[in-house]
Amino acid sequence: MKINLAVLFGGRSVEHEVSVISACQAMANINSEKYNIIPVYMTKKSEFYTGEKLMDINSYKDIPALLKECTECVFVRSEGKVQLIRQKIKKFGSNLISDIDIAFPIVHGTNVEDGVLQGYLQTLDLPYVGCDVLASAVGMDKYVMKILLKEAGFPVLDCCRFASFDLDRIDECADEVEKKFGYPVIVKPINLGSSVGISKANDRSGLINSMESAFEFSDRILVEPAVVELKEINCAVVGDSESAEASVCEEPVQAKDDDILSFEQKYVGGGKSGGSKGMASLKRKIPADISPEQEEIIRKLAVDAFRCLGCNGVARIDFMIDMASEKIYINEINTIPGSLAFYLWEPKGVKYPQLLEKLIQLALKRHRQAEKINYTFDSNILSMGGSFGAKGSKGSKF
Repeated sequence: MKINLAVLFGGRSVEHEVSVISACQAMANINSEKYNIIPVYMTKKSEFYTGEKLMDINSYKDIPALLKECTECVFVRSEGKVQLIRQKIKKFGSNLISDIDIAFPIVHGTNVEDGVLQGYLQTLDLPYVGCDVLASAVGMDKYVMKILLKEAGFPVLDCCRFASFDLDRIDECADEVEKKFGYPVIVKPINLGSSVGISKANDRSGLINSMESAFEFSDRILVEPAVVELKEINCAVVGDSESAEASVCEEPVQAKDDDILSFEQKYVGGGKSGGSKGMASLKRKIPADISPEQEEIIRKLAVDAFRCLGCNGVARIDFMIDMASEKIYINEINTIPGSLAFYLWEPKGVKYPQLLEKLIQLALKRHRQAEKINYTFDSNILSMGGSFGAKGSKGSKF
């Protein structure tokens, strides 16, 4: 009997389209003989739809037309199991679409990758692939991630954090940045990925423009010193807090005049068909052009950071090497990386279907472990009836 696997993707995020690409790639590689794959597409308005055509990337050229051929749906928990049912209930016939055994979120960005969706699935008591609520939230918040990693002894760049209300004193914020770092600096939204809203500032005017631009995508931003002689290195990790393994390292390749890899460079790749390949279309060197010593350091840091933050499934940790000083810094962690970073495992002999199976098994392992924990406590408080009154314990003799 097949396992009913719901793949969730899309969502109210600036990385919505990237999620669709990643999910379609994964659904094409999940073992269909073992799993009944049920695509669940989340629109930018947080509506849920399911239907076979959602598995075909070419169907998304006309999303309104696509959704007309799909069924709006919702998850419910009933009689000890999770079910996917029709959102618009029929008066006659069954409204059940399918029982769901496990969820596989393949989402990127705010409102989906940041613990929000994970919390929903956890409330349903539905096993799900990937990081839990806390690790997802920490991984998405670049400032919190830096603080935790720095406290644990990991190498990260210092930064300044600002909130949207600081726009009223933006000149003071610029003074703070100039006093602490000077120029150049990198300005980025605190909780986005895919290079959205990120820019480099070389002077005060550029800094203010960059900050205002970043605030268009998030209510909190951070500013950190730019590494002038920069080499970017990425490394994926798969596993959980108990045991984890690092992939090979990659070096993203960008045009010489570009300071930061753009959204288009990451996901379109400049090619006619690159749009359907996600992060797999990005130009890169695999293995990265670094020394064996640097590779060993980065792979160890990646695994240690993954376990320190309590991650599960697959994550990609992005590093920066300051070529002038040869110092290595952790830049950020992507708890659900684009294309699930499958291209970093293939050089190690791990095919994409094998990686996906590993992620599913890790999710089931975590759920089995959670079932051993007692989350409820029986007491006779409610059996005392109206003795509490409307004021609770304060209005009683309890």
